[in-house]
Amino acid sequence: MRTHIHILELMSLWHGALQKLQVFLVETKSQFTFSQSFLLRILFLFVLSPACKDLVAATRDRKLNTFIQVSVLHPAEHILTRYSSTEIVEGTKDPLFLTGVTFPPEYPIYEETKIKLTVYDVKDKSQDTVSRSFLGCTTFRVADLVKSKEQQLTLTLKTSDGGKTVGTIEVNLVKMGELEDGETDPITTDAQDQKCALVRECTATEGISGKDNLPSLSAVLKNPICKLYRFPTSDNKWMRIREQMAETTLSFHVPKELINLHIKEDMRRNQELKDLGELAPHWDNMRKSVIAHCDQMLSMYQDTLAELGKHTGSSFKSSCSKGEKTLEFIPINLHLQRMHVHSPQLKDSLYDVITVGAPAAHFQGFKNGGLRKLLSKFEAERRNTGYQCIYYSPENTAKAKEVLSNINHLQPLISSHADLLLNSASQHSPDSLKNSLKMLSEKTELFVHAFKDQLVRSALLALYTARPGSVLKKPAVPRNTTEEEGDLQHQGHPSQIKRQDSIPHHSEYDEEEWDRVWANVGKSLNCVIAMVDRLLEKDNVSSTKEGENDPSAADCKVFHTGGDWYEQLYPLVITLKDCMGEVVTRAKQSMAFVLLQELACGLPQCLMLTLRRDIVFSQALAGLVCGFIIKLHTGLHDQGFLQQLHTVGLLVQYEGLLSTYSEEAGMLEDMAVGISDLQKVMFKIIEAKSEDFLPIITGRREHYVIEVQLPAKMFELLPQEIKEGKLLRMYPVLFNVGINEQQTLAERFGDTTLQENINQENLELLKEYYKLFTEKMPPDCLPHFQEQNDLKGLLENLHQNIQAKKRKNVEIMWLAATICRKLNGVRFTCCKSAKDRTSMSVTLEQCSILRDEHQLHKDFFIRALDCMRSRQTQGALNESDDPETGCLTDNKPTSRHFYPVALLLVSSHLLVVWLILSLALLLAKYQ
Repeated sequence: MRTHIHILELMSLWHGALQKLQVFLVETKSQFTFSQSFLLRILFLFVLSPACKDLVAATRDRKLNTFIQVSVLHPAEHILTRYSSTEIVEGTKDPLFLTGVTFPPEYPIYEETKIKLTVYDVKDKSQDTVSRSFLGCTTFRVADLVKSKEQQLTLTLKTSDGGKTVGTIEVNLVKMGELEDGETDPITTDAQDQKCALVRECTATEGISGKDNLPSLSAVLKNPICKLYRFPTSDNKWMRIREQMAETTLSFHVPKELINLHIKEDMRRNQELKDLGELAPHWDNMRKSVIAHCDQMLSMYQDTLAELGKHTGSSFKSSCSKGEKTLEFIPINLHLQRMHVHSPQLKDSLYDVITVGAPAAHFQGFKNGGLRKLLSKFEAERRNTGYQCIYYSPENTAKAKEVLSNINHLQPLISSHADLLLNSASQHSPDSLKNSLKMLSEKTELFVHAFKDQLVRSALLALYTARPGSVLKKPAVPRNTTEEEGDLQHQGHPSQIKRQDSIPHHSEYDEEEWDRVWANVGKSLNCVIAMVDRLLEKDNVSSTKEGENDPSAADCKVFHTGGDWYEQLYPLVITLKDCMGEVVTRAKQSMAFVLLQELACGLPQCLMLTLRRDIVFSQALAGLVCGFIIKLHTGLHDQGFLQQLHTVGLLVQYEGLLSTYSEEAGMLEDMAVGISDLQKVMFKIIEAKSEDFLPIITGRREHYVIEVQLPAKMFELLPQEIKEGKLLRMYPVLFNVGINEQQTLAERFGDTTLQENINQENLELLKEYYKLFTEKMPPDCLPHFQEQNDLKGLLENLHQNIQAKKRKNVEIMWLAATICRKLNGVRFTCCKSAKDRTSMSVTLEQCSILRDEHQLHKDFFIRALDCMRSRQTQGALNESDDPETGCLTDNKPTSRHFYPVALLLVSSHLLVVWLILSLALLLAKYQ
């Protein structure tokens, strides 16, 4: 279980504003000897909303900058425990704190529990150490607050000796989860002094016990940490914001599933290389070298999976672990960031953003760039190695992998359906026989068409030339598709389907032999179909004997149709299996030879690039699966979204904040390839058969299917197309705008072409999705579509901003995010580690949404932003601080060198000045 220090470290790294936020459900189980009426059993979220009045400053002319520290005194322990703090409210003696103080579900709150509120005045927060002074404190029992009228207390603040009164403090108990009747009371504001009168809270938002606590969602999200805010609207009413951050078990589950698939795929590939048979010495030595390297890589995958299996504790990877080899497949700081807005007069709204560190191979480093550059360089070098091996394009190697995958998938299915056909024949069941034949025919047709590719023929020829003592009979003459299909239309007797030995080694090679072997599968299937038709006609005594002159049946030469069905079908089914086995053997060897060339042309770089791509893809996929599941649960009752999901697909928009300078340029190259690879991922929603709701991953490197499990009641809400297993497509797009000081250097002295190309490429992908969306979706399908007729204008505006090549053009980010939300997409925000830049972007986006969509009072925009970004609200207090006279340590970087070192490159004079000033600082420090 995470300690409070661990939570603080996580939040300070992940979100500059959301550190130790907690929204909680309290159901106290008494461990004391209180009476039943004295037990506190509250089935709602326990949140305190404090406000101070008439605070007295140490000097008359000083304006107070105050915050409240909350401490808890448990009845059994008699130890005062610092728990949390509010934000700092500046320049007023009547501060209203917009951040609530919340408690966790496991936190022991009883009626006898005492809560101490200590008010501090922050004198100076410009330095690394924030100086503060004690103003006053007060203590109250939880029972007093719960049993008070309207559950509100007005308490007197006194000095530490209990003598002098320094003001009052109001505390409200907010019942999140209960529905309160009545309208929200109006409020009055004074923008200059930031004063508001605290009023009764508006209707509560839905608690954790509602939609957020579904079993299938609870299996994915863990350790939710939430915070409640209340902000005034432009019409002087209160809106309530519940901000939630949660880890996900998918951070480790998805990579482990993926690595397991890689191991199985690589083991099959190694075995296929070994099964190539006898090769000439040159090719045999090449095969041995490839297998040796592949075995080493396979061992590395197995070791990584074993190490991940030992992992216990937190379900996320912190940024300080991004360089650990055993965790390189795990995404960095993957979290759900949710904002639930409850407005007095508007419909409740949910806004989700998945935050994650940029998918990149940090352990391998970026000295030579990222995947985008490395893959391009590798492909260029591979073309120049033709004298050592045969060059096949990436498209051909991908096709070879697809053929092998189809073989491994279809061959056992065909054998299974053939056995079912024989079983139906033995039972003399016409209906079962028809169904079995239908399934067998469908799978066999898929099997046959999987080899309708010139690559198989050319690879068989290449493999033959690699055999010892090979002799070519005649040059290759590729046959056209019409001729291939014509062969399948002819039916022949099983005795005429000649069984061929494996590819000859020391005899002349007939290239048309493959066509005959391949066509024999179709002919054998036709014989089986004809025989089944004959048997069914014979069985139907009422039908005419139309099949007596059936040429197909005659070709198959079955003379005893009146006997046992099984005996008559068995030889035909065996012939079909034998022909299929012959095709499988030849096709597997030819495609394995193609993969041998791919690996041999680039050892060991090819395997290292595959490893790097697997690492980046694993990180990207974990985030995508998390985002899809969250979006599915959010839109489960939205029929328009569900129709869009299976008709068009899901838009997944990534907001990148990486610079194009130094290592981050390599990270961006990795990220761009990893996100692009997500296009080969399809989702399928299935009904859960157990209490395990974690997603199931199947497939291979070129094609993955993610099976998302839903409980039966939720599964019934889906459209029929989805329930029948329709695969759901993903449309990932990435828009990147560097915003840090390194991007300034890149724009002034470096190159931003990488960012410009990525944005332009993904703009085209976004336009394609929008075009597909407008073509397939009815105009009134989405609930807000009539209000979103400006989508075309937004796309045009985005296009103009990308073409403008403006420095640090954050308008690109805002436009892309807006388009994504309007198209029901999933939003991601990424920087190097999903910490500072990510938190700044997310909090700014949230406050902008509150202002534009929910009428946040214009005078409270900056303050709302400060609340969400404030570390004070999490009680980030140094444990060694004196609670009344000490200092508050702000966890800022320890370096005091405020001169950007990169600027020293501009001039040697600046370097001299920097050295002199640094020396002066050191001398002053140690005197």
